[in-house]
Amino acid sequence: MIKLFIGGFPLDMTELEIVQLVAFYANVCTIKVVRDKKTKVCKGYAFLEIADREGAELAIATLNGTLLAGRELRLSIVETEPAGNPVKQKRRRL
Repeated sequence: MIKLFIGGFPLDMTELEIVQLVAFYANVCTIKVVRDKKTKVCKGYAFLEIADREGAELAIATLNGTLLAGRELRLSIVETEPAGNPVKQKRRRL
């Protein structure tokens, strides 16, 4: 799974509309629209899980920078660190 950031979409856009926009280029598995905790108002960005990297890259190449209802879409792959214990770096004495 590839995590894809999408931002800049109109605040009144529904989850289904966002998925339909991206699904033309990539297989969307899940979506999480980020909302204000108190007001539940959309903050204008979301994260999608895409089935494969090629689809995510195609969606970025096609949609990134395009205007939608006067707003510029921004898409990028979210690079995640592998799970597990982080490797501790040794301190160097000077």
